[in-house]
Amino acid sequence: MGESKKLLEAFKLFDAANAQDPNTEVVEGKEYAKEFLYAQRMTDILNQFEPNASEALQLTARCQHICRWEIPRDSYEMNRVGYLKWRQELKKFHAEKASAILQKVGYDEETIERVNFLLLKKQLKKDDETQTLEDVICLVFLRYYYEPFLTKHDDDKIISILQKTWKKMSPKGHESALKLSFSKQGLALVSKALSDK
Repeated sequence: MGESKKLLEAFKLFDAANAQDPNTEVVEGKEYAKEFLYAQRMTDILNQFEPNASEALQLTARCQHICRWEIPRDSYEMNRVGYLKWRQELKKFHAEKASAILQKVGYDEETIERVNFLLLKKQLKKDDETQTLEDVICLVFLRYYYEPFLTKHDDDKIISILQKTWKKMSPKGHESALKLSFSKQGLALVSKALSDK
């Protein structure tokens, strides 16, 4: 995947912003800022899933959760309506943060608008790049966050989340998801979610 000078500079600034996350995750004995680690994982999975991704898509994957901790979930009502409102506000917030960095790096308006379009998840299922981004988000969840999630929720909730995740993905995304390795319990719940659809 080709990397332009601007792209690398934007990545550096996105990573510096995400490295400020006070929430941390330990991987193989090393502590990382949570959103910094998430951004690296997004880039890694995108590179595997769509090695010829456009520059706009590469940028979007890297800043998809930029500074997410600044708008905590509990600042909205802890119900479905509150959750949806939080998600909508986050998308706009990420788009603003990313735009400021992209302008600083010297990207043209067209690229910045495209990154915003993708961050706002416009035309899912219709726009190929929006769909690819969604597939990558789902694959990152399934590969890195699904198994730890299992211990925190009951089976019915997990099955419901898996079914919603599956619904958002493309056939190519499904194919990649089924190649991931899961624990015995994780695989059993994936199988149940897919057979109950």
